[in-house]
Amino acid sequence: MLAGKIMLESSAETYRVEDTMNRIAHSFGQKNPQSYATPTAINFSVDLMEPAIMMRIEKRTTDLNKIAEVNSVSRKIAEGQLNIEEALEALQTLEGQKFIYSDKVMVLIAALASGSFTIMFGGMWADFLPSLVAGGIGFIGFLWFDKLVEIRFISEFVASFIIGLLAILFVETGLGVELDKIIIGAVMPLVPGLHITNAVRDLLAGHLVAGLSKGVEALLTAFAIGAGIAVVLAFL
Repeated sequence: MLAGKIMLESSAETYRVEDTMNRIAHSFGQKNPQSYATPTAINFSVDLMEPAIMMRIEKRTTDLNKIAEVNSVSRKIAEGQLNIEEALEALQTLEGQKFIYSDKVMVLIAALASGSFTIMFGGMWADFLPSLVAGGIGFIGFLWFDKLVEIRFISEFVASFIIGLLAILFVETGLGVELDKIIIGAVMPLVPGLHITNAVRDLLAGHLVAGLSKGVEALLTAFAIGAGIAVVLAFL
């Protein structure tokens, strides 16, 4: 259950979560473990005739490092390198670890990615710096508002709103050239690429409930980003 919880909170695909839980249970002698995961909850039973345990997943982020670490623990269990106490201790230590990157590093990466995406989408080099600044400040707004409110979609709306305002400011003052290219590049760090990928992979794996729910989540995120930009453009 702890392994599944860490993976779901780190945005792993649900079929991977279920597979990992079942493999760990098999490795510790359970013949017919039953696991069922959705983006917001896990149900697990060691056998068909045993009662199921349910755990809610309330907060989710993207941390591929933790997913890889849980998979590593799972492989060590399957190979007999860890007993159940050692495995539990390793997972508890992993659960307590903070995000691998600090907020400053994430803002720097988001800013550089914003400028790079602007060039990749056909923008001019004159728009690289405006997009870099807009993307970086917008991501700061996203991180700050995400800690202030629990609703992630509002944070994404605020971030895109800030990006839209800054993009218009840069173009109006002559520091930027193409408004659309600056906006497109700056919002890319907010785009839910991992959620879209996971939704497709879950659907292809036959996990229809999880796939559809992740697809809707990605759609709402895209709507929040688009709405933030649309509100700014509406007042031009």
